[in-house]
Amino acid sequence: MSKITPLIPRQPVPDISLVTTNGEAWKLSAQSPENFTMLVVYRGLHCPICRAYLADLQRHLGEFSDYGVDVMVTSTDSEDRVRQAQKDWKLEAVTMAHGFSLEDARSLGLYISSSNGVTSTGVEEPALFGEPGLFLIRPDGTLYFGTVQTMPFARPHFSDIAKAVGFVLSKDYPARGEIVDHKAGK
Repeated sequence: MSKITPLIPRQPVPDISLVTTNGEAWKLSAQSPENFTMLVVYRGLHCPICRAYLADLQRHLGEFSDYGVDVMVTSTDSEDRVRQAQKDWKLEAVTMAHGFSLEDARSLGLYISSSNGVTSTGVEEPALFGEPGLFLIRPDGTLYFGTVQTMPFARPHFSDIAKAVGFVLSKDYPARGEIVDHKAGK
């Protein structure tokens, strides 16, 4: 497995290709949102925190749409598990996809965990799976905002992200964290 390399704001995001639960091909480079594509990566069917997190996302979809943000949700789960999560968690309004590999997860700088067996919800964790991440990607395919986590806890609230997007758009606020070599100022 490859080493974790963080994404850099204002730089291209790897061109992820997925298949939605509706059977449609989805490719990051083919997206044309008004302002951003928001890619949300959840841990998988086994994660009760992901269930609540994505339910909260579903409640905020209208706000994101109003701000010109297209939303895609994925995990390293198999197609069957992604479909089951969407059905069991009643995420009818959320666009979800499968085909997100461990290599895709690493390309986005996500952490990978190994199974601890059956969770408190009675669902077995996959042998390996990606930890959560959230990315706002500009229409040109560059990273505007990204967050990755090593644990399922304390993720950014979608209400906060929606408010931030409103601020960013009203102030034309630039992506931050773009400096790679702080000694050279570049």
